[in-house]
Amino acid sequence: WRWSMRSAKKENSERHSQRCDVELKLAVARKMKEEAGFYYPHNLDFRGRAYPMHPYLNHLGSDLCRGVLEFSEGRPLGESGLRWLKIHLANLYGGGVDKLSYDGRIAFTENHLEDIFDSANRPLEGKRWWLEAEDPFQCLAVCMDLNEALRSPSPETVISHIPVHQDGSCNGLQHYAALGRDKLGAVAVNLVSGEKPADVYSGIAARVVEIMKRDAQKDPAKDADAARARLLVDQVDRKLVKQTVMTSVYGVTYVGAREQIKRRLKERGVIAEDSELFGASCYAAKVTLTALGEMFEAARSIMTWLGDCAKVIACENEPVRWTTPLGLPVVQPYRKLGRHLIKTSLQVLTLQRETDKVMVKRQRTAFPPNFVHSLDGSHMMMTAVACKKQGLYFAGVHDSYWTHACDVDTMNKILREKFVELYDAPILENV
Repeated sequence: WRWSMRSAKKENSERHSQRCDVELKLAVARKMKEEAGFYYPHNLDFRGRAYPMHPYLNHLGSDLCRGVLEFSEGRPLGESGLRWLKIHLANLYGGGVDKLSYDGRIAFTENHLEDIFDSANRPLEGKRWWLEAEDPFQCLAVCMDLNEALRSPSPETVISHIPVHQDGSCNGLQHYAALGRDKLGAVAVNLVSGEKPADVYSGIAARVVEIMKRDAQKDPAKDADAARARLLVDQVDRKLVKQTVMTSVYGVTYVGAREQIKRRLKERGVIAEDSELFGASCYAAKVTLTALGEMFEAARSIMTWLGDCAKVIACENEPVRWTTPLGLPVVQPYRKLGRHLIKTSLQVLTLQRETDKVMVKRQRTAFPPNFVHSLDGSHMMMTAVACKKQGLYFAGVHDSYWTHACDVDTMNKILREKFVELYDAPILENV
């Protein structure tokens, strides 16, 4: 009884803080609603990634924030803009629709026109189709834009303010594939063009199923993994492995992977026993990391090499430092904390302050992800500058680039050219 009361109280306080958070965001939105437009000054972190300074309502925020924000300048849709708006709606709807070919995504939107009009005209009283989307508020915003365009006698001339996103697919692995000139990895993360977008998470999930089927044929009496494989083989899908694959680039540990998978399995409630759940997630994590290593050999070896370099440097009590392709000097700030005592007549104060000693382990584990972040920051800056030169409006969220629907084709060309330009340089040799 105490446990269930504690978890109910925890859930209530979490909901309360979420409510306060939403209220703050909406308060800012209400205040800024009448403005003709406003700007987001950005800060760079030490790796060169850009973050808006405003804490509550910004485009790095939740689905709600992104749903209420739009470009202050509108642009007429044109033929390509209308097409991209339909694709964008399918991308936001998610649930596997975003993995269809472009034609498939356009067909999805056209098959749901009634739902789109209903969502736009009666968002709360109608069928509420928009609530089924993975990003409901952004989906609703696009429904309203599409409704206005398609109801107009000439949709191409309708002015649109909605930012359309182009996201990197598993962006960290894209950078590793480019660094290592890894053909197999490049195909898996869409650096090589295909009819349909390759889905790296489904690819890894399929590989995990293969390994588990092989294990399931062993004798459970002799091998504990055989029983676990039989239990889990039907549970493996892209959702189970997605978080682990996504964080693998940032040096996820075995323990981290186990906890991620354990959370997913617990949500499904298939395994009731806690001890059984722990064993199953240990096994699933081990297999997922094995599958990852097989599919992204080049990424693994570059990560290992970067880690080894960092270890050598940190053992000399030096922080790891490098310069990004754009010339930004990066120094990893991880140093050991020491205690500094101040004695007064009343008491002894203990202050924490950084010492001259670097944290060897932290310098080593953080170097590969920080290095990749410094590269994706460079790519975004290069793209932003090139878009400005061509007169495009641009907003960026690390590996997701936004512009007006009518300009997506131009931005797509720019961001690919800049990626090639970035990796024409011998980046690893320079490091």
